[in-house]
Amino acid sequence: MSANSVNPFRHVAYPVRVYGGDDALSNLRGEMGRLGAQRPFVVCGQSVARRTDLIERIREALAGELAGVFDGVQAGSPETAVQEGVRMAREADADLVIAVGGGSAVVTARAIIIMLAEGGTPQDHATKYPPGQRPVSPRLMRPKLPNIVVLTTPTTATTRAGTAIIDGETGHRLEMFDPKTRPASVIWDTEALLTAPAELCISAAGSLFSGVISALQAPTLNTMATADLLASLGLLVENLPATRKNPDDGEARLNLCVASFMYNRAWDTGASGSALGVVSALAHSLDTRYPDCSHGAAYSIATAPGMRFNRSHNVGGQARVADALGVREPGAGDEQAAESAADAVGGFFEAIGLPGALREVGVPAEGISEIAQDAMTDFGLHRNIRPVGGVEELEAVLREAW
Repeated sequence: MSANSVNPFRHVAYPVRVYGGDDALSNLRGEMGRLGAQRPFVVCGQSVARRTDLIERIREALAGELAGVFDGVQAGSPETAVQEGVRMAREADADLVIAVGGGSAVVTARAIIIMLAEGGTPQDHATKYPPGQRPVSPRLMRPKLPNIVVLTTPTTATTRAGTAIIDGETGHRLEMFDPKTRPASVIWDTEALLTAPAELCISAAGSLFSGVISALQAPTLNTMATADLLASLGLLVENLPATRKNPDDGEARLNLCVASFMYNRAWDTGASGSALGVVSALAHSLDTRYPDCSHGAAYSIATAPGMRFNRSHNVGGQARVADALGVREPGAGDEQAAESAADAVGGFFEAIGLPGALREVGVPAEGISEIAQDAMTDFGLHRNIRPVGGVEELEAVLREAW
């Protein structure tokens, strides 16, 4: 491209209403009416159902109109939980799904919606990986029930079109894609956000931080996406430490949700995970296979090593991160700035209390090969900016992180 050329871009928005702040849950009734629903069905985990008053608050906001509650959401959204939710939603004759909780609740709700409409098994609708070819995602064309998301953590899953659950037999991720499952409404109720343990909030925001750092490295970033990413990064750098310092800071938690929303909006303007696809691939395998490794921990461990692995193919993108974080030394070239960026990312994760090594989350050295092999079939790996030559290269990244 010439010096005066501008990277072309397109922003694709979809209709979503966001309600945030104190008593934001009071908007549920109006949203149900707007969607023409009469039989709302709640999807949540047992912690939400038994340790908070959120279900009762939702029931009150809807004047008692609840067709049913599925409180069997589990971390990682295993297939068995999804199928039980499908059974209960079908029996309840649900016409609206309300996901209450964090990423697992949001993803499980979407998977339930897909399976209610499409039938069959998740394996029928999941992305396929033909040897030597690009992944293929089936087109899921049947109409889907509307859904509303009531968040308790700042998960990046909220407004995504992709849904990944765990295969009950193999333990691998099953990835389904359907833009029609994006929520019609998102609610950031301050009291609801404060029901989640601080560690869970920080874990979700930690994976978001990794995502923003990744997207800022993309080689073809445009001004609109960059603006959202830089704003998201600023909110994270300020409000993640604030949440660690004061777990009862409701405004900080809401600000982290704003950061997540802006990050996803940047994706809708062309930002991508291509610069660090290796990180998402490794993180997906880690938090699926090791229960002691939280979602945020998987990313805090893999992000800096993934940046170092990709550096030779993306010095400029990583130097851009150094500039965004303010860690480029005076007079430093891009190569040195890229090195400073990886060090700063690792240091930030350490400062907010997330682990930096595999051994800290119960991964034995002999588990490295399995994680690497599993990551080789992850969708993210196929868009990594540096082509991955084989499982041995992933094992080397993991050994650095061990």
